Parts: sequence; C-alpha cells; structure tokens
Amino acid sequence: MRDNTIKHTLENIYANKEVVINVVNYAMVQQMSLSSCEYSKDTDEFVKAGFTKLPSEKVKPFRVAESPVQMECKVRQVIETGTEGGAGNLVICEVLVMHINEAILNDKQQIDPNKIDLVSRMGGDFYCRASGPAIFEVEKPNTQLGIGIDALHTSIKNSTILSGNNLGQLANVHEMPVVDPAFTDDTLKNIIQYYSINPDEMEQELHRYAKILLDAGKVKEAWQILLAC
Repeated sequence: MRDNTIKHTLENIYANKEVVINVVNYAMVQQMSLSSCEYSKDTDEFVKAGFTKLPSEKVKPFRVAESPVQMECKVRQVIETGTEGGAGNLVICEVLVMHINEAILNDKQQIDPNKIDLVSRMGGDFYCRASGPAIFEVEKPNTQLGIGIDALHTSIKNSTILSGNNLGQLANVHEMPVVDPAFTDDTLKNIIQYYSINPDEMEQELHRYAKILLDAGKVKEAWQILLAC
C-alpha cells in the first residue's frame, strides 16, 4: 500500500511538470555534451554550454535558441524501467507547441533531413550523424497492405542471391505484379538469349540482375525481370 501511495504521489508531482525538448543537430552536439556535466544545482548550464535562452510560450522552462526544433511539453506520465544499474525512466509528454527553424525546411515546407543534420546518442562516447549518405528512404505501405514475403514465389523466397531487404522490397507492393507486355530491357533479352538452354542458370542470372535493380530502388523493373523466370 505504501509503495502504491508513493508511486501515485510521484505521478502527481510529475503530472504538474513542464519541459522543453530541444532536438540536437551536429552543429551543437559538443555544447550539448558539455551541458550534460554534473554541475552543481546553482550552476546555469546555459551559460556553461554557451547556449542562448529563449522564453517559451506555454511552459516555464526556457528553450535553446540553437536547437532547430523546440517542443514545449507537459509531462503526462513517468514510467520506471527498472531499479538496477543502467535503468532509467520513460517520460511521456504532451507537446503543446512546436517551434521549427524555417532554415531546415525544403521547398514543400517539410523538414529536410540533410538540413536539420540530427545526431543520435549511441553507447559510451559514440554518436551517429543522420545526414548525407547515412540517410535513405524506405517506402511505406501506408493504407495499402503489402502482399507479404509469404506471397512470393518459392524460387524468390529461397533465392541465394536476393537479400532479406530485397524480399521486403518485392513484398511491399499492394498486389501481385503481372507481366507487362510493354516492358523492354536489353539486359533481360541478353540473359534469356544466352541462358535459354539452361533454365537454372538463367534463373540465377535473372535474380542477380533483379538484385541490382532492387538495390537501386527500381522495384517495378525488378519484378518484371523476376516474372521472366
């Protein structure tokens, strides 16, 4: 009973808390790291880290002017993830208002991942920079369901050439593709002409070519190659 009372008391305390989540990009990562030092309670970490204070609109805590995106939040729940070493707390917040620097937007008024140049914390002293060649796109099924890897032909599922990622690309279409009579490809013609006397070798070559297309993001074309098997 006492533990539950303490838990509810802590939840009530946290429920009245306000925070600002300031996303960190590469341009400020060293200052951010400096601000994580265990300074005394009377030390202003904005001053220590060289950050600029910005008054918030909905909450009391200041925002970090150097951050490209600042979210003013109300703390709704704090969940303890454990009591042993390395455990922490999961803080669930409600975003009241979000401030976005227009310099990180593209021509569609969406956040450009290369312009925002975010970093992520890894283990120890390691971080990851999310920009440049580290950024790639994965098409989402959205409202239309992908057919699934289980719907692929056995020869494709058991391919020794196509990777799991390749199978995922093929299975992400919302309906099983069919042969397109208008599709033409010189490499496909050469493979069929050269390997027509040996179906097993031809299938392997078609899989190799399909993999090249898939790795280049050409899913529709890859499907046409595989349908020729």
